[in-house]
Amino acid sequence: MEINKKMTIEEIINVDNGIANILMASGMHCLGCVMASGENLEQACGVHGIDCDELVARINAHLSEKWGN
Repeated sequence: MEINKKMTIEEIINVDNGIANILMASGMHCLGCVMASGENLEQACGVHGIDCDELVARINAHLSEKWGN
């Protein structure tokens, strides 16, 4: 499975818990906040000043390495 920037933080973490480490290393330290279930990744990246396309690529590379997709 690949993630995309329209998925919520909660949906993304449910794909693979290891993604939380990637998000936190990128500067997104509020994974447990209420917005994590209502805000999509693109919105969260905008708030935190993070390049969303780069983050999506990093997350999908992690998933590909882990699951061999």
